[in-house]
Amino acid sequence: MDLKGKHLIAPLDFTIQETESLFTVAQRIIANPESYSGALKGKLLATLFYEPSTRTRFSFEAAMLRLGGQVIGFSEPSSSSAAKGESIADTIRTVACYADIAVMRHPKEGSALVAARHAEIPIVNAGDGGHHHPTQTLTDLLTIKIEKGSFNNITVGVCGDLKFGRTVHSLITALNRYSGVKFVMISPQELRIPDYLREKLIQSNADFEETYDLKEALPKLDVLYMTRVQRERFFNEEDYIRLKDSYILDLPKLRKAKKDLMILHPLPRVNEIHADVDADPRALYFKQAKNGMYVRMALLMALLGKEG
Repeated sequence: MDLKGKHLIAPLDFTIQETESLFTVAQRIIANPESYSGALKGKLLATLFYEPSTRTRFSFEAAMLRLGGQVIGFSEPSSSSAAKGESIADTIRTVACYADIAVMRHPKEGSALVAARHAEIPIVNAGDGGHHHPTQTLTDLLTIKIEKGSFNNITVGVCGDLKFGRTVHSLITALNRYSGVKFVMISPQELRIPDYLREKLIQSNADFEETYDLKEALPKLDVLYMTRVQRERFFNEEDYIRLKDSYILDLPKLRKAKKDLMILHPLPRVNEIHADVDADPRALYFKQAKNGMYVRMALLMALLGKEG
């Protein structure tokens, strides 16, 4: 695997083989984290977060620090020169003078690509508007890999905000490369997957269905990927209020689900998974969040040319 100096902007930027190599390194780190404590000593990560974040920002910072590197950056644009009107291109050129690699989250689609075109260091997209979130997808895939052993011939349900959910768009795009994956899209009519993604699935002869009924879909799922309805993506507050509680996963709904169902969520959650579900062994979203740190450790090492 030679990913040194590359960017990660979209979920298909790495081949299946490159992605599998990252998972191999991540699993080695999980098994023996102490042996990687100095892997990136002397390296500096810049975190450029123009949107709020907890898990993504913390997991990247924790990943770099656990590898022996250091972190600089900002967690809101008001604390950077973006508040003065500085362009992304100028910001990234400046940051590249100080850091070895940069992670960026931005509310506008395509912002990470703009940064990559002007950067002399690797750029990692930590979410660009409603477009993509490729490192969350690496997190999701690693968790499925660990629990199921393979991505082939599984039925994956994605539920909630499928229109604006960048984690959903990235996960579907990535999983569609594997053999025998079936998708069940569960959402209100107003929050169905965007047309461009549906067209890609049709063109690739993907096996998918769309439904409103979570309860009916649950028994056939191997993986359930719950998402929140994202208030920040709505232009109309009334629409958000009407749709925000469309799906609430609780223990009674899980009675007919498979015993080895994986319940995932990119987090944060609001009301879409009842707290009682947390104690169910099928609830893996906090383990999923921890896996995010390990796969980001593997990613930082690969992009900076450190073998795992």
